[in-house]
Formats: sequence, structure tokens, C-alpha cells
Amino acid sequence: MLECAKPSCPPKQMSPLTLAFLGDAVYELLMRERIVASGSMPPNKLHRKTVELVNASFQARACDVIAGTLSEEEADILRRGRNSSGVHPPKNADVQDYRKATGLEALIGYLYLAGDLERIHTLLGLILKELSPAE
Repeated sequence: MLECAKPSCPPKQMSPLTLAFLGDAVYELLMRERIVASGSMPPNKLHRKTVELVNASFQARACDVIAGTLSEEEADILRRGRNSSGVHPPKNADVQDYRKATGLEALIGYLYLAGDLERIHTLLGLILKELSPAE
């Protein structure tokens, strides 16, 4: 299980892209944990299931799912991440989806550094309940 790091400055004062950098890793790890918890399967199936959940398009839809459940502070962090300059999507990604995904990752990074793993799990549960990928 993850243990929260102790940042050198308060997470709210960190750059949204720094929060997104960390949030990307936390999000992927937690999604991988959920996939592995669903049962043993061949590595290529594990990879395919992970890719379904960890891409800009899915994360953009995830933002829409959780938007109405966020506190004002959480919504602000997500907005800051989404609106960050310096976000350069890959050639195959939609710019709006990529920006929303960056916002989600910034929120996850913020919650992780704030030590609120329970909130991260709650949000991921809402996302997966609403957007469960097809088998």
C-alpha cells in the first residue's frame, strides 16, 4: 500500500505540473493494483486493461464523472492542472482530453501529498463504477 511522502512545501503551493507528474504515477499504480486485485491473468491482458484506464481519453471522461463531487479546493486544483501552460499532448491525443487528464493527475498528486489516500480511493471508485471498461 502507498505511504504518503512528506513534501518540502505545502502541496497547494506546488506547480500543478509537478502535482500532475506525481499524480500520473500514483494514478497508474492504483489502477494497476485494482486490476491485479481482480485476479491473475496473462501479462498482455494486464497491459491491455491498464492502457484502457490510463490514457487521456479515459481520464478526461473520469474528470466529468467526479466534477460534481469535488470540494471547491479540489476543483481549483483540477482547474489549475487543466489550465497549466507547458502541457504538450502527444500527436495522437486530443488537446482537450489531455488537458483534463493533466487536471485529474494534478488532483491525484495533490491528494497524495496531502495524505488523503482515502479520498483518492473514493474518487477512483466513483470513476470505475461509472466508466467500467468492457471486458
